[in-house]
Amino acid sequence: MRNLGRRTDFHTHSMLSDGDLLPSEIVRRANALNYEAIAITDHVDASNMDFIVKRLVKVSNTLQKHLDITIIPGVELTHIPPPKIKTLALEARKLGAQLIVAHGETLAEPVLPGTNKMAVSCTEVNILAHPGLINKNEAEEARENGIYLELSARKGHCLTNGHVAKVASETKAKLLVNTDLHSPEDFLTQESAFKLAVGSGLTELDAVKVVSDYPKEILRKIKKV
Repeated sequence: MRNLGRRTDFHTHSMLSDGDLLPSEIVRRANALNYEAIAITDHVDASNMDFIVKRLVKVSNTLQKHLDITIIPGVELTHIPPPKIKTLALEARKLGAQLIVAHGETLAEPVLPGTNKMAVSCTEVNILAHPGLINKNEAEEARENGIYLELSARKGHCLTNGHVAKVASETKAKLLVNTDLHSPEDFLTQESAFKLAVGSGLTELDAVKVVSDYPKEILRKIKKV
């Protein structure tokens, strides 16, 4: 019987961007499902960075006192011109964001070419979300810079999970399973996340690393900062 431990999701959206739930409801639902940690990573660009990050930091600090779950205020840098990714990532850090997700070159949206390349070169970025048809050079740079690639549970973004898993396996880049949650029905159990990883082409051994070992690893990194 495999032990997958408690679940962590590093990619969710609240009503502060385009999600359906307040940050407090995302956290409480994750807590009720016995999650170890939950990150709220609302969409940001230069127009709303200050507004979003300050509010996520405030609500995270308030909720953390009352619930047995690690709450991570973060951002998803979304449709950012590639040359501005590092600047905005640094700004988010200064405002208190503990996790930086970069919105990758998903097939589901018209993301600017070069976004993946710039994101994996920026050591302030933690996760490259739904990276679409990422190439080996980009995956290798992600590995070298300690950036995790995402296998996505979200419709549209999940279309290239098989490709992402294959490239990551070939380059030894590290993967995470995230939901890109917007609604209550988007929450995943650990078993469902494990099956998504296996369904993307990973071995069961590698799938355990993706849903259990690597989330613990990134949590340790966040807590050290």
